[in-house]
Amino acid sequence: MPLQLVLGLLPVAFVAYPAVRHHDVLAEGFHHLATAKWPWLLAAGGATCLTWVAMAVTRQGAVVERLPGLRLLATQVAATAANHMLPTGLGSSAVNLRFMTVCGLPPARSSAALALYVLAESIARVGMLAVLLIAFPGALRLGTLLPDAAAGPLLLGLGAVTVLAAAVLLLFGRLRRAVVSFLRTALGEARSVHTRPSRALALWGGSLAFPALQAAGLVAVGLALGLDIPLWHIVVAYLAATVAVAVVPTPGGLGSVEAALIVALIAAGSPAAVATAVVLAYRVITVWLPLLPGALTLGTLVRLKVI
Repeated sequence: MPLQLVLGLLPVAFVAYPAVRHHDVLAEGFHHLATAKWPWLLAAGGATCLTWVAMAVTRQGAVVERLPGLRLLATQVAATAANHMLPTGLGSSAVNLRFMTVCGLPPARSSAALALYVLAESIARVGMLAVLLIAFPGALRLGTLLPDAAAGPLLLGLGAVTVLAAAVLLLFGRLRRAVVSFLRTALGEARSVHTRPSRALALWGGSLAFPALQAAGLVAVGLALGLDIPLWHIVVAYLAATVAVAVVPTPGGLGSVEAALIVALIAAGSPAAVATAVVLAYRVITVWLPLLPGALTLGTLVRLKVI
């Protein structure tokens, strides 16, 4: 078979594997969807589709050059499928890196744009969480999310990782020079982007819109299934859960996101059974349903050599 055809079919095969492996989760999620209020489910689906637009806007804001709009949007749809093939968002980053290099950006600047995107999205997500926790201090019972006994090992682990990274940079000169060169390129790219108001607005506006739309999808599913807690508390629970699992290297957050969301919703005041139903239905709408069109889009873009 031609190589391009094989590469085009691989994403569908990668999507089929986790679908079969997690068939019980899918079945339970579809069961809850069948009992939900459909207008709210459609709103959740619409918010999920709009996250692709927010991602495309943020990606455009991270580079000075004008990227082809329709291909950029299609790449974000494809990246959602690729994100479930590799851990910690590496699949999405690989797809976008390839897209930018095909568009003519040098690999160093493409990598710098990816780093700027991740940094802006992380700052926006953590910033929104901090603001909402200040505005709604009773939204989460933090003791259920992070027991007192876990604080010490967590800080110790972060300190050990920091010391190890510093030691590696000090001992390996070639790696240190590569890191310094990358940081110089990234800072130059960030400076160039922020000299153009339209790019800065796209970067930070998209970074704020992306987690807001994801949280809006969870709110809509909660309303569809009768989740009886304040709406802003659902938003806080979503942001807290996604920030907490950001360091867990699972493909697409499968397993870790579900667990963290259930715990966060319970901490926000939801009964455990309702929280579980909401999270399963939410993940079906935002992860499993978009996987097939995302995989087909990814295969098509590979065959057309867009990525």
